[in-house]
Amino acid sequence: MPNLTAFLSYVLVTTFTPGPNNIMSMSNASRYGFKNSIFFNVGIFFGFFFIIALCSIFSATLYSLIPSIKPAMTFIGAAYILWLAWKTYKSKPHSEDKNEKHTNTFLAGFLLQFVNPKVILYGITTVSTFIMPHYKSVLMLTFFSVFLAFVGFIATCCWSLFGSIFQKFLISNNTMINTVMALLLIYCAISLFF
Repeated sequence: MPNLTAFLSYVLVTTFTPGPNNIMSMSNASRYGFKNSIFFNVGIFFGFFFIIALCSIFSATLYSLIPSIKPAMTFIGAAYILWLAWKTYKSKPHSEDKNEKHTNTFLAGFLLQFVNPKVILYGITTVSTFIMPHYKSVLMLTFFSVFLAFVGFIATCCWSLFGSIFQKFLISNNTMINTVMALLLIYCAISLFF
């Protein structure tokens, strides 16, 4: 059983912090309304699921071919989480360019996942450090893929629904929020070794 607190902290901090999915969801909802932007979020859900499933296959293959890779993957995962903590702590709020053109379709949301390094690195890190050491069955990997995609979907919907309010709150409390999220990520990285 993985450290549930560390796992959920990592998942929530990573999925709810600003990234391409959340920013584009907020932007689409502010331009087209929540109802009209939902298909974009559904596309993100399916693309996210597909990427996590691929990361599960990749990690399972590595674990079966090279069983001794677990310690190395744990160190790489912890290093990546610590890097995320540093980037989160140092990040500054940014405003959106209202002149940017974003498509608001299922396909755009789905395809965004294949060029979104945050999702790809998140998938590899989450699966290899929190899931694969404890669960290797296809059923459990599918369950976690759906769970992680669902959490991502909730995050994008939250950013869509409360986008402008949430953006103002983030900007006005940037230092405090970044510090708390960075500390949670540091806790996640340290807990991988205990």
